[in-house]
Amino acid sequence: MLDAFGRANVMAAECPSRALLQHLTSRWGVLVMAALATGTHRFAQLRRRIGGVSERMLAQTLQQLERDGFVHRHDHGEVPPRVDYALTPLGQQAAGHIVSLVGWLEDSLPAILEAQAAGATASPDRSARASA
Repeated sequence: MLDAFGRANVMAAECPSRALLQHLTSRWGVLVMAALATGTHRFAQLRRRIGGVSERMLAQTLQQLERDGFVHRHDHGEVPPRVDYALTPLGQQAAGHIVSLVGWLEDSLPAILEAQAAGATASPDRSARASA
């Protein structure tokens, strides 16, 4: 799992880094990390901020990121319940990379859409050769 220098190898099937990468780069994991990069949020705030996420998926994603050490959950022990979510120092490091990727994607979207449109109009012969 770890090489001679103590580093993970995400390309190795048995390396636990693969599961962590999956959690961070899942559909909702990326968005939760990007949202929390801006500061502490309550559950309802996160749900409003991340369009399209169900309550169940948000709860599962937060639980997984908390187990992985990226998110800290603070229950204030009040009635009605008040729970805050924030990034841990490890989560802040990971979120920095995610926020950079999200920013690049948002900035590059016009060029990406143009490339997709050009690819969709490619001849069938060319598409078949590319996938072979």
